[in-house]
Amino acid sequence: MNVFQRHYLRQLVDRMSEPRKFIQVVYGPRQVGKTTLVIQMIECIPTKTMFVQADNVPAADSNWVARTWDEARLRLLASPDKEYLLVIDEIQKIENWSEAVKKEWDNDTVNGRNLKVILLGSSRLMLQHGLSESLAGRFETIYIPHWSYNEMREAFGWSLEQYIWYGAYPGAVSLVDDWQRWSDYIRNSLVETSISRDIIMLTKVEKPALMRRLFEIACVSSAKIVSLTKIQGNLQEKGNITTLSNYMQMLAGAGLLTGLEKYAGNVIRKRSSVPKFQVFNNALMSQLLNTTLEQAKSNHKLWGQIVESAVGAHLLNHSITEKYNLYYWNENDNEVDFVIEKNNEITGLEVKTGKDSSSAGLAIFNSQFHPKHIFTIGTGGISFDDFFRMNPMTFFEI
Repeated sequence: MNVFQRHYLRQLVDRMSEPRKFIQVVYGPRQVGKTTLVIQMIECIPTKTMFVQADNVPAADSNWVARTWDEARLRLLASPDKEYLLVIDEIQKIENWSEAVKKEWDNDTVNGRNLKVILLGSSRLMLQHGLSESLAGRFETIYIPHWSYNEMREAFGWSLEQYIWYGAYPGAVSLVDDWQRWSDYIRNSLVETSISRDIIMLTKVEKPALMRRLFEIACVSSAKIVSLTKIQGNLQEKGNITTLSNYMQMLAGAGLLTGLEKYAGNVIRKRSSVPKFQVFNNALMSQLLNTTLEQAKSNHKLWGQIVESAVGAHLLNHSITEKYNLYYWNENDNEVDFVIEKNNEITGLEVKTGKDSSSAGLAIFNSQFHPKHIFTIGTGGISFDDFFRMNPMTFFEI
């Protein structure tokens, strides 16, 4: 059976075919295929490789990176080839990993060793912190996002409804016929692992139970505008707004969920806005709803929220790889579901799943901000099938 290859594979193969110049950092959420991608890349290139995982190494073992690097150097010396590749998975689990990597990389550079390096990691915040601290000018990044509808359709033959409801975790595809087993897998193997190993183990989280409860409430509220003050009132374990905001940033760094800011044409007003919760992958929302796909579809209001959340997840994942900003907008009872911004150009997007395709919010938004484009996704506009097959960068190209 042919193994599906994401298009990021070609990008990584091309970079590893170049002369040694930069450390390649491959990062993204858990269970999106980062390790599989690198293994596929290894099979595509002639360079011999040493692949190691830092996942189970004690964080305080400060010499692990140096010992691993020395072993790779020995293999380079013993190899008849003129280059060698070292791949370290889950590098962020090692304390002060960036300082250790900087020391070894610079040593190889000074001594002319042709040892290429790939680092993999799941926590965007931790990796970015380490990279900005010590490795400036020494690395390039490749962000691997959650799978798109096109990829799930091509790899697994999924319908649009399946993608909207079950999200896009390839490892969970074989479990969708057993709802309880699927939801348990998402909850235990993905959510809990991400929170406990990519956040709590690596950062200071004083109230883990509060973070988990915040995550659950925000996921169920995906595609809704909800103030953190209101969330705070519904939490059994109280935390101040600053604590909740910090936890939201950590959850976003792990590729789980975020709070979109309100578009206001003003940076200060954006940052002080009430967030619109948005999951990165609709599976995170669906597994908490305690209902089936058919039941969800029969509830028009709920299904509309689920579809809007899927639209938001599609836009959110592309916003990282394509480097545009994603917002929402509202004023009184008028709303524009999503606003995308790049190079000072904005496009408003309204999601419609019912018969009524009118929206006073679009007209008011247009008069205030004069966007380059305004589109309706769904009823009376771009079909959902066309939208989910589309790279949102297309909106900036017309």
